[in-house]
Amino acid sequence: MTAATIPTGQLALSGSAEKLDAAHWPVRGDLAHIRLAGKCFVPHYAVPMEFKVVPSGAKLFALNSKDSEVRATLGGNSAFNVLDMSGDWAWGQVGDDGFVGYLPLVALAAV
Repeated sequence: MTAATIPTGQLALSGSAEKLDAAHWPVRGDLAHIRLAGKCFVPHYAVPMEFKVVPSGAKLFALNSKDSEVRATLGGNSAFNVLDMSGDWAWGQVGDDGFVGYLPLVALAAV
């Protein structure tokens, strides 16, 4: 392959990376929301699955532990877009542009 056959602009580094706010951007080291493809480089991208918070509400945690920082207290029936489920936890984002974090699976109901 010669330099002339390599497409230009597709894989170019074009400046410093944008600083992402972990509390509001649905991206972590292994996974990101599909809408971030092309903005963030991770091994996997996910299409969100829409859920709602159970009527009693729930706390949204920064990590998958009830000992971690509480990012928000969500009211019942709040929209939560799940990007990953592992163990007893779901990782995702409140609505389309709210806080990102972890909810216990028992705090979610199907839409």
